[in-house]
Amino acid sequence: MDLEHQLGSQAQTMVDPRRHPRFKFKTDICVYVRDSEVVRGETVDLSQSGVAAMMRVEVPVGEVVRLEFSVPSGDVEIHAVVRQRNAFRYGFQFLEASSAQDLIGRTCRDLAIKLALPGSE
Repeated sequence: MDLEHQLGSQAQTMVDPRRHPRFKFKTDICVYVRDSEVVRGETVDLSQSGVAAMMRVEVPVGEVVRLEFSVPSGDVEIHAVVRQRNAFRYGFQFLEASSAQDLIGRTCRDLAIKLALPGSE
């Protein structure tokens, strides 16, 4: 392995340390904020510990929300906290361990396998 490739891997690890790998994953998402109407958006990526989504309505960082979205193995309903916002992109961290996280974990494992197959992206 060449030095540039090794440094690139190390730099990426230092800049973006994550507990769980993220996978590109697009689906509709509903975000329920307190007693307000539902905010609709589209997911960008998914990990076992959170999800990123594009939304046009502002939700404050630190707000606890309820998320609803579908994965291939079922429907997910889970509480999360808004961890970051960059323009219309929001990062949500899941709060509780539940059967929903089992579905999310299964989806992430399936996406990892698919990504590892030759010719997949």
